[in-house]
Amino acid sequence: MISEHLNATPSALAASIANELRAAIAERGEASLAVSGGKSPIVLFEQLRTQVLDWSKVRVTLVDERCVAHVHADSNTALVRTHLLQDGASAATFVPLFGTLPADLSDAALPDLVANANERLSALTFPLDVIVLGMGEDGHTASLFPAAPGLDNALASLGPVAWVRPATAPHARLTLTLPVLLIARHVHLPLAGETKLKVYREALRTANPALPISLLLNSPACEVQVWIA
Repeated sequence: MISEHLNATPSALAASIANELRAAIAERGEASLAVSGGKSPIVLFEQLRTQVLDWSKVRVTLVDERCVAHVHADSNTALVRTHLLQDGASAATFVPLFGTLPADLSDAALPDLVANANERLSALTFPLDVIVLGMGEDGHTASLFPAAPGLDNALASLGPVAWVRPATAPHARLTLTLPVLLIARHVHLPLAGETKLKVYREALRTANPALPISLLLNSPACEVQVWIA
């Protein structure tokens, strides 16, 4: 189920997220926010961090993370610390999916990393209040990559975290599982570019694990707010 916002801007999305966080704080005394990485959300983060709200009552985590050190250029943790957790948002509590990485990142070792991530996320209250997703040109969202080792478990596990090792992108990943995404109170998907819009329109046709984003867009249990630039 979707709700589309056309000609959307990062500032409009930031204002909407801030309103949802304020409402969660007013109702439950705290709020949770899970965000995606990559270059696309940087402008959104820089708009969101200036929103006026009680950031000290917000817990921020990641939709997914590459299994790299936090100082690595591909680290979503580093991205969030640099671009979101500044200004007023510096008062938020950040819950990364892992601390230091083990030397062994084989498939056999990843379940231990997942168990640690699940323990870390026990600091959050589920369902999460606000999730900001992204979408790749292959239809992946979070780190739910088509046909990737670990995908089947990530689509089914209550987790809330699972591991995935995409064949089409570097690094093993930790990701929030599909069931956790589906029960979130507010789910946002910003989109820009003709290629991604074409994939999005295709994904609207039917739920298909070959386009993982379609599993959210076509779920009657989840309303995805799609922000089309």
